[in-house]
Amino acid sequence: MKKIICKVEYDTEASQFVDKHVFGTYGDPAGYEECLFKTEGGKFFLYVSGGKDSKYAKEDIKRLSPAKAEEWLANQ
Repeated sequence: MKKIICKVEYDTEASQFVDKHVFGTYGDPAGYEECLFKTEGGKFFLYVSGGKDSKYAKEDIKRLSPAKAEEWLANQ
């Protein structure tokens, strides 16, 4: 998935996968997953997707500061 945020392109195909958090089980309408990526330029972002009743009913990309990325990794 690609998304441009503040004139910066975030692309799951061209970025380094770091880690993933899964909430719920496969097929759970309230379940979702968050995948952390790092761009070649050192920017972090989450690729998020989930079931129709989850907080990520539509797939999306959300940028993260380095501090927020560290916090996300610490909260596994």
